[in-house]
Amino acid sequence: MQVSVETTSGLERRLIVGVPAEKVDTAVNAKLQEAAKTVRLNGFRPGKVPMRVLKQRFGASVRMEVLNEVMNESFYQAIQEQNLTPAGQPSIEPKNMDEGKDVEFVATFEVFPEIETKDYTSLEVVRPQAEVTESDIDDMIDNLRQQRASFETVERAAESGDKVVLDYTGTKDGEAFEGGSAEKTELELGSGRMIPGFEDGLIGLSAGDEKTLALTFPEDYHAEELKGAAVEFAVKVHEVKAKQLPELNEELFEQFGVKEGGVDAFRAEVRKNMERELERATRNRVKNQVMDGILASHGELQIPKALVAQEIEALRQQSVQQFGAMAEQLDVKALLPDEMFTEQAEKRVRLGLILNEIINQNEVQADADKVKAAIEEMAQGYEEKDAFIQWMYGNQEQLRQVESMVVEDQLVDDILEKATVQDESMSYQEAMTPAAEIDEDSEEGEDDPA
Repeated sequence: MQVSVETTSGLERRLIVGVPAEKVDTAVNAKLQEAAKTVRLNGFRPGKVPMRVLKQRFGASVRMEVLNEVMNESFYQAIQEQNLTPAGQPSIEPKNMDEGKDVEFVATFEVFPEIETKDYTSLEVVRPQAEVTESDIDDMIDNLRQQRASFETVERAAESGDKVVLDYTGTKDGEAFEGGSAEKTELELGSGRMIPGFEDGLIGLSAGDEKTLALTFPEDYHAEELKGAAVEFAVKVHEVKAKQLPELNEELFEQFGVKEGGVDAFRAEVRKNMERELERATRNRVKNQVMDGILASHGELQIPKALVAQEIEALRQQSVQQFGAMAEQLDVKALLPDEMFTEQAEKRVRLGLILNEIINQNEVQADADKVKAAIEEMAQGYEEKDAFIQWMYGNQEQLRQVESMVVEDQLVDDILEKATVQDESMSYQEAMTPAAEIDEDSEEGEDDPA
């Protein structure tokens, strides 16, 4: 077998492979002879079909099958000989497949970049130092009650925080516009769901009241024909509902798994969960700084386009899940083009390659005790904790993901020992801010047409 390698550009390699005709012909004959033992053709007894007939009937298809096998086998043999590791699947182009002649094909693929790891002694990390106070617990309990609030009809004017059931019809220059009308719809005042001025205009109205709101759409509104447009909304209120917070009683406590001990036990459970979330947020904040530092220390790094394409598709599929069953009816690539994910995908691929190199060079392996601790922490969110732990250890794919996470955490701990770490005192809310900002970004959407 003859092999030559060319570097076409960056990480791309062009492998030209030549395979002696004799190897292909021998394999074709062997397959035909094996087939001759079982093939059945009219006019011939089983096992007695002449080789010339077999070649005439099956030679072309058998040869094509052999060629595919030979090219795949030769490709992997060639990259081993040349000490090459493809990143992604190769593109194989046949050049000479004629019978009786040496086979030649060209395989084009990308290789992994060579990465020189750093010592990270110049890395600077700020580590939050925060604690959960009684005031923080009060705020959290209030949030929990708000989440479980109910709304009951009241005979008074609407206030901020109430819900109103209303009809509305929007017009622009006297003409109704698409999406600007609704009947018996429910709206929480102060939610920011509608365009500026709409919800404020309903405060003070009671059931049966009607009003016309003169408003202006924002300049950055998503519908081109309504950007900055002056409009009117004719509204009619059918019902006003006031928010009712649940009492701090046994019924509420049981919803959070606290069956005895009253308010003290409930507050203790809330504290425990908040401290666990605080520890996780602190760890993630530190880890993100380390990861950003690792990326920055390696500067520009060429990365295989094939891996970026795979990561883009993975990110797109994650986004598709939000559409649920509707996803099958959507043109996903048009709705979520590659450009939406390219920057994030490139960052994830670049970081993944660097981390793999560091892990391999330092022979980092997941500590069994830390894997167990990580799984037990995950189990805290389940009622049947023991069953969840048993399931995790029985699911190899899930277990490998946890082990990978633990290895990353061990790597971060190792780098922190070499880095400059500065502790910074802050409140619980300040320490939790990154997670809160992510939640707000994910919940932000465009205003309703009204």
